[in-house]
Amino acid sequence: MTQIVVLPHSEYCPEGAVVEVSPGTSICEALLENNIPIEHACDMVCACTTCHVIVKEGFQSLNAPDENEEDLLDRAWGLNPQSRLSCQAIVARENLVIEIPKYTVNHAKENH
Repeated sequence: MTQIVVLPHSEYCPEGAVVEVSPGTSICEALLENNIPIEHACDMVCACTTCHVIVKEGFQSLNAPDENEEDLLDRAWGLNPQSRLSCQAIVARENLVIEIPKYTVNHAKENH
């Protein structure tokens, strides 16, 4: 099993979380299966950017993004060199630390 540390997110995961997943699972699936309600407006078919995450540790262990994912990431809020669409990022055997950005295309409000 691979461990994913989810850094605190004010709405989706206020306390942060540590989840265990099987290699071969997408980060999005792993979060949803562990009751972390990350947005995934396109139903995980790589057609939007709502499931954008920043992989703080373990980025190199993930599968390489394809051209479609790279094109979509250009539209993501808070794009970072370690950004991935969580529906396309497949967990390997290396543990990960991820951050869910504060905003998405569909969620652009400030939490006070």
